[in-house]
Amino acid sequence: MKTEHILRTEFSEDFVRKMKNRMITSFHKYGPIDINARLGNDAIKDLKKRLNLYEETGNTEWLVDVGNFAMIEFMYSHHPNAHFRSTDSSESPGVDGLTIREKEKFDEKNRKENTWKRQ
Repeated sequence: MKTEHILRTEFSEDFVRKMKNRMITSFHKYGPIDINARLGNDAIKDLKKRLNLYEETGNTEWLVDVGNFAMIEFMYSHHPNAHFRSTDSSESPGVDGLTIREKEKFDEKNRKENTWKRQ
C-alpha cells in the first residue's frame, strides 16, 4: 500500500496545522520556547494538566496542546536521561483494547482449528 494512502487514515494534517497555529500564537503570547525552557518551564507537567482537561471535558483542543507540549519536551527535554532510541514491538506497552491485526490472527487461528476439528 502506498504511503499517501496510509497517511490519509493514519495521520492528521489538521492536527499538525492546529499545533503549528497554536505555537505561533504562543510565541507572541509567551515568548520563544527555547528561552522559556531554559527558565525551567515543565512541559511534562503542562502536558499532564491538559490531558486531564481533555479527559474531563472532551475538548480536543487540549489534545492539540498535549501534542505541542510533547514536542517541546522532545526539543528541550528536562529529563536527565533524555534520548531517542527506536524500539521494537517486544518493548512496546501495546494498546488498550483489541486491534484489527489481533482480531485477524484470532479469527484465522479459530478458522484453522475449526477446519481441523471437522476433518
